[in-house]
Amino acid sequence: MNNTDCLQYSTFDLEGITATSVIDYFITLNAGQFQDTAALFAEHGVMYPPFESGIIGPEAISNYLYKEAQDLKAEPHQGITEDLPNQQIQIQVTGKAHTSWCSVNVLWLFLLNQQQQIMEAKIKLLASPQELLALRPPNQ
Repeated sequence: MNNTDCLQYSTFDLEGITATSVIDYFITLNAGQFQDTAALFAEHGVMYPPFESGIIGPEAISNYLYKEAQDLKAEPHQGITEDLPNQQIQIQVTGKAHTSWCSVNVLWLFLLNQQQQIMEAKIKLLASPQELLALRPPNQ
């Protein structure tokens, strides 16, 4: 996917972030275009959702998102980019995630390879243990 593909969904500026793969991650995720979101990952890229083990590869990530992220809206606020050895880039993004039944502060931690593909995306909920217990979906 290239930058113009995402313009059909939405555009936004993310303070501190210029990596198009990270910006496209949020745009496609919020548009429910999970196959496009997963395509941003490298062949063996891994997504680490909260409370889950790693999901490896674009197909598995797409399947997971279709199952688990239908009503999710990410609201990234700002990010920090750090160059790592081997021409990798680490990007931290803070913001909120919203579902139909809750909102929570989130830290997204991305690791990009030389081709700007997502090697890892770790999603961490920034909440106290009491707040996490309250995040259970209704009727569970």
